[in-house]
Amino acid sequence: MAIRLVQLRLRDFRSYYAYELDPSAGTTVLVGRNAVGKTNLVEALQLVTAGQSFRRPAPRELVREGADAAHVAARLEGEDRVIDINLDVTAQPAKRSFRKNGKGCPAAGVRGILPSVLFCPDHLDMVKRSASVRRSALDDFGMQLNEQYAQLVGLYERSVEQRNALLKEPFPDQGLLAAWDEGLAQAGAALLVHRTALLDRLSRHMEEVYALLAPHERIRVSYQATIGDVAGCGRDELSDRLLAAFDKRRADELRRGMTLVGPHRDEIVFAIDGRDARTYGSQGQQRSVVLAWKMAEVRVTHDILGRYPLLLLDDVMSELDETRRAAIMSFAGDEVQTVVTTTNLGYFSPDMLGRAKVVRIGGD
Repeated sequence: MAIRLVQLRLRDFRSYYAYELDPSAGTTVLVGRNAVGKTNLVEALQLVTAGQSFRRPAPRELVREGADAAHVAARLEGEDRVIDINLDVTAQPAKRSFRKNGKGCPAAGVRGILPSVLFCPDHLDMVKRSASVRRSALDDFGMQLNEQYAQLVGLYERSVEQRNALLKEPFPDQGLLAAWDEGLAQAGAALLVHRTALLDRLSRHMEEVYALLAPHERIRVSYQATIGDVAGCGRDELSDRLLAAFDKRRADELRRGMTLVGPHRDEIVFAIDGRDARTYGSQGQQRSVVLAWKMAEVRVTHDILGRYPLLLLDDVMSELDETRRAAIMSFAGDEVQTVVTTTNLGYFSPDMLGRAKVVRIGGD
């Protein structure tokens, strides 16, 4: 049996004094008015599966007002094992700590056991927002699937930060800058190899899913690097090209005090029938792109790990039309454990509700 979430328990987490959720192995619908805590439950689920939250909260924000500490506990079962994941948060000192089966572990230690794919209203603007949003979406997904990917992201981000600090100095040491160029080029090349490989997997599934949502349109996903076309390039070639780019932009980088080329400045482009969806796509088309991306994440998780992720759909049903709502619920089916929040059960068909576990939040 695939790994599933069988229980979530909260104590002094966000708005909850105490709460326990026993989700269905299929679809669980959390229904309640706005601001009753549905999204807080989704955040707790993401924390114990992805090791991080889409809200990027400080520890103090996770602790219920008036309490000193918060606790989240999740029990996972499947593949002939039981896994207990615990998150303890203290406000003073501000600290988060994870435990897996009673033993302390870093956030990375809970990733990949039961990955989660989150779809929330903020994601619907992913196409038209800045490139950093699309890069983060790809990297956050990759970090759940592969610890090496997470390490590469962390190494690259630290290298950029330290190189930028050197570039901001009035008279930076040129020898030291050359050393940082070399280190950043190597880290950037390694990240590019992993990032483009993951995007290639996602894009193949996205094209298939988008064709189901819009049969008369074709989508193409491309990676636009600041060093030009990187398709088929190996790590050594990418490192050399990054070094050449640093050298070419040296004067601009010193003047502006920042690194102007590399994976942290790259773009991911969605084109529908050859036209940039960010500029020319309708709102419906842009939302179909994001929906296809999320469905592709589910498929790629299964391809790589051999198990489906926990699908978290937070208040997106009100933002999607009937066709797209039906598509995402049909896609999830019975194989993908899904938790969906809503203010209105009317967004779901009677057949779907008949197969789902409906949990009312906030006494409604």
